[in-house]
Amino acid sequence: MATSSSVFINLLPSCHNILIFVPQNGPKMAESYFDTLIISDVHLGSEISRAQNVVQMLRATKFRRLILLGDIFSDLDFRRLKKEHWAFLSYIRKLSNPKRNIEIVWVEGNHDHGLSNLMSHLVGIPVYRQYVWEFQGIRHLAVHGHQFDRFVVNNFLLSRLGEWLFLQMQKIDPKGKAVARYLDRLNTRWLRLSNKVAAGAFEHARHCKAQRVFCGHTHVALEQAKDEIHYYNSGSWVDSRCTYITIDEEGVKLHEYQERAYDSDPGEEREETSAAAVGVAVPPGLSLPAGYDSVYC
Repeated sequence: MATSSSVFINLLPSCHNILIFVPQNGPKMAESYFDTLIISDVHLGSEISRAQNVVQMLRATKFRRLILLGDIFSDLDFRRLKKEHWAFLSYIRKLSNPKRNIEIVWVEGNHDHGLSNLMSHLVGIPVYRQYVWEFQGIRHLAVHGHQFDRFVVNNFLLSRLGEWLFLQMQKIDPKGKAVARYLDRLNTRWLRLSNKVAAGAFEHARHCKAQRVFCGHTHVALEQAKDEIHYYNSGSWVDSRCTYITIDEEGVKLHEYQERAYDSDPGEEREETSAAAVGVAVPPGLSLPAGYDSVYC
């Protein structure tokens, strides 16, 4: 495994620092390993979350760094979490064990905004507003992307109401949740989120002097290039087509998860369970966030 050095720089006085991870010269990593794997929008607690499939993918993939690029939770009501949702958190906690030598980074999304302290206790990993690192001399920037969605930023309470109504609708949607997933895609198209987030990401990457920028939020996997800046959206894990991103010496790749025949149906009835059943301790005193903050380099 290659040796490395890290440098911290201040992001905002009220939030964590950004970690810039600079790989140095060292033994070449096995070709089966990715330097970085990025997933976003798992929406734990949602009826359409495919958390079990995420764990299947993570177990089958080798990587040195995992970036959870926001909206890992659907909301802060832990009573909504099912057995496979707690199992996902338990697996992330196992990956964060220093003996595994895997760097785990959580970047806040609008759904899990304000969870920095909670995540430090829950799964033992840091949470950032945005994250910057270097690989092969290229500056990479990861930010969830809701900061570039003006409707969410300017209409916090209305956005929360819409999220609550969508969760209620999921409960009455038949097995398979086809209607809920269709409405999720329709919402993205109606708000033109993909174009808005991409435009904001390009501008933010230019300001941060990053050559590659990664977002989630829109639930639509996407790759674009503009003025020598490459933008990637990691998609989501709530649709019939789940996607993720890998980065290695050959570049950046968008992948579509291929469900195996022996994987459980993500639409099947799911068993309620507790955090203790999978070895995750939830600290008391969880409070809801008041709103969103901007990010700066």
